[in-house]
Amino acid sequence: MNNEALQQWVEQLSMTFFGRPFLHVATFNSRLKATGGRYFTRSHNIEISPHQLAAFGPEETEKIIKHELCHYHLHIMKRGYQHRDADFKQLLAHVGGSRYCQSLPERAQRKQQPFRYKLICTKCGMEYLRKRKVDPVKYACGKCRGKLLMNLIDNKTAT
Repeated sequence: MNNEALQQWVEQLSMTFFGRPFLHVATFNSRLKATGGRYFTRSHNIEISPHQLAAFGPEETEKIIKHELCHYHLHIMKRGYQHRDADFKQLLAHVGGSRYCQSLPERAQRKQQPFRYKLICTKCGMEYLRKRKVDPVKYACGKCRGKLLMNLIDNKTAT
């Protein structure tokens, strides 16, 4: 699916479920990985993640589009368009949009990866496990404020 087809899809959903036209631009943004889409309050444009469409199909993507259209129409009408607002929650439930998008398979897999780094306090021996590499000079032990040393954990031999 290309941007023109997405634009038509968004316009069609806007008229069908909201009874109002979508007068701005809807595009795909392949950099969106942690979110399904986003609405821009200044330009009123909408971006949708093509990864959600590829991973979960048009049904889930339609729910994401409805979510973004709720932001759009409520903002245009100067009503509560943020996630915490009652207007937003009511309209989202009414049109059948999703509150949250599903995690992409590669992101879910990354969350399940074992820890790769271990920070060890030189004073008290407290250990901190980390998935990402951090600079131990910038941090101190939360227990005794001692200096930390970083060790790489070899997960291949541990399993």
